[in-house]
Amino acid sequence: MSDISQLPLASQYQNETSRLRLLAISNGHGEDVIAVRILQELLQQPNPLEIFALPIVGQGHAYHQLDIPIIGSVRTMPSGGFVYMDGRQFVRDVQGGLLQLTLDQMKAIRKWVNTQKRLGYKNAILAVGDIVPLLFASLSNTNYAFVGTARSEYYVRDEIGILKRKNQATRLENFSGSVYHPWERWLMSRPRCKAVFPRDSLTSEILTNFSIPAFDLGNPMMDGLEPSFPTQRFYNPDAEQEEVVRPLVVTLLPGSRPPEAYDNWYQITIAVSAIMALFQERDFIGHSSKTVVFLGAIAPSLHFESMRQMLQSQGWRSHADCPVKIADKNAVSFKQKNAYCVLTQNAYNDCLHMADLAIAMAGTATEQFVGLGKPAIIFPGKGPQFTAAFAEAQSRLLGPSVILIQDPGAAASVVRSLLYNPDTLQVIAENGVRRMGKPGAARRIAECLMEQLG
Repeated sequence: MSDISQLPLASQYQNETSRLRLLAISNGHGEDVIAVRILQELLQQPNPLEIFALPIVGQGHAYHQLDIPIIGSVRTMPSGGFVYMDGRQFVRDVQGGLLQLTLDQMKAIRKWVNTQKRLGYKNAILAVGDIVPLLFASLSNTNYAFVGTARSEYYVRDEIGILKRKNQATRLENFSGSVYHPWERWLMSRPRCKAVFPRDSLTSEILTNFSIPAFDLGNPMMDGLEPSFPTQRFYNPDAEQEEVVRPLVVTLLPGSRPPEAYDNWYQITIAVSAIMALFQERDFIGHSSKTVVFLGAIAPSLHFESMRQMLQSQGWRSHADCPVKIADKNAVSFKQKNAYCVLTQNAYNDCLHMADLAIAMAGTATEQFVGLGKPAIIFPGKGPQFTAAFAEAQSRLLGPSVILIQDPGAAASVVRSLLYNPDTLQVIAENGVRRMGKPGAARRIAECLMEQLG
């Protein structure tokens, strides 16, 4: 056989090996989802990558839904990914095999990289989350990029300057001039680190000052939130009258992790009762309609019937009609006095967009709601996620867009204040978009990754 006859086969092999193979590493359910959004956009690029994944925490269900192959061992730890919030959770995870799992995962990453190199494939790593996947990527001996979801300069400063903190220990968060500590910045400034994607513009600006290849492209957390109804507003001659009779809509966000979310739900119902009482006051003129609608956005991971029974035990009764319609045929509606409550597990985006404000005890969901320019009232629960420390940190991260109270019954006074101060609502609207960014970040990051890693 002549050498010429081998040329097409050789050319095909060269094209295959020139394609980049990417390994996504993430450490948590929310981080998995963010990674998958970026990977979906990468798969839409003109020269799509071959993609693999390693979820450090949990089973990586988000990757399975996209049929992305998982390398290495995966296991759900007792802490559910909140090991950093409680020393006792760390002990439980160690007892559950955390150290051995970590070693196995690091070996799997090195083996994957070495295998790709041996086969002649270009390869790189996309780390999503905090210092753990970033450290794994830096030890891999290949090029990598980092999407930082866990840290933001807003935890320690705003556009004006450093935030005042009561606790001396908390001031150490910014001891080196950034919320990212020197060892984290060192990992981001290595020659093999080709791109860093911080979660907001302020953090990007600070990291750039340390000669880190930071790209301000937005937060993928705000992608994929389109509602089932059009959001464009056209002139309607009846718009003023519709606004007069329109009910106040409050979305309820209890979180997604059982059993914590069930206790959160009970606390939220206390706030609901307080707001209902506010709307029954004769002298209350904060809203033209005396009707309030609560939208319970119940995560699919929660037992729907348990949430429903808790409502019914507090006097809510099934009711067929509701002033607000959502795109979920399985949603159930309740009525009590001047209020309605709708529970849904399939219309999360609609719940975010329809609401005027939220009562929230959640992480990602609260941030997404605020990113739409709306206020959220938060208060601490028993944890392990939504503790007093978590709520306080979230109030710094999101600034004036969240109102932190200690007693859920105080939600009524917050609602009264917000409705009486439209200027405050305007400040909140602008703040939310500034801190969370505009949609489309996943696509922008994907395009940048193709340039920096490809």
